[in-house]
Amino acid sequence: MSVVCDKAEPLAIVFEDDGLVPNNALPFLVYQGAVTLDPKRPEETIENLFEANGWGGTWRNGVYDYLHYHATVHEALGVARGSARVRFGGDNGRELEIKPGDVAILPAGTGHQCFRASRDFCVIGAYPPGSKMEITRATAENHARAMTTIPKVAMPPADPVTGKDGALMRLWR
Repeated sequence: MSVVCDKAEPLAIVFEDDGLVPNNALPFLVYQGAVTLDPKRPEETIENLFEANGWGGTWRNGVYDYLHYHATVHEALGVARGSARVRFGGDNGRELEIKPGDVAILPAGTGHQCFRASRDFCVIGAYPPGSKMEITRATAENHARAMTTIPKVAMPPADPVTGKDGALMRLWR
């Protein structure tokens, strides 16, 4: 039985480069309420889904409260517990309330920062194969470096939520 809701389709947003946070020409994707979680093991539900779709290096934590991005890797964030208010896209981006069953997919360079989180907030992070995650702060020097690394980040082999035929594969062409 699939844990992904039928006809799950993400919201797609393209964030502009603001001079400090490069963002990406590929759209940021967020599936809202797309994953049906096992109430006894919500973290494992998301970890298993990501791993089944070829995304690994999973971890459990929150989202940092400072603005950062990853210039060497795409990132998936699946909410297992609690909720949080996160701004995606840097200072000129968009704040979203994320809650259990939501999955955000950040193309390399997408800024993100948590402004508020419930005490029980837990997100599962994952990455496509062959990627090395590095945390990058929003500075002019880091921006210049990121402009050379972001174009080299490989396309993921599958959407972490809906697999090889998922929306990411269509929207990130």
